[in-house]
Amino acid sequence: MGENKHKENEHKSGRRKTLRSLSQVSQLGATAIVCVALGLFLGYWLDSFFNTSPIFLIVFSLLGVISAIKAMIDLAKKL
Repeated sequence: MGENKHKENEHKSGRRKTLRSLSQVSQLGATAIVCVALGLFLGYWLDSFFNTSPIFLIVFSLLGVISAIKAMIDLAKKL
């Protein structure tokens, strides 16, 4: 009976590790998407406000990608 509890605890521990890993990977993906989407939105909005077609869109898209890469590196260091 003691072996069953030990196996059950190992199973729960493995499940927790899997869910934690899945949560961290999801956080990486969501962070990247939000950074890029925010850059695209802000660039598009500024271009329409100042009537400067692709300038701000390109600049803020690149800034969004750069910030996504930095955020992903920072999150990966925490893992």
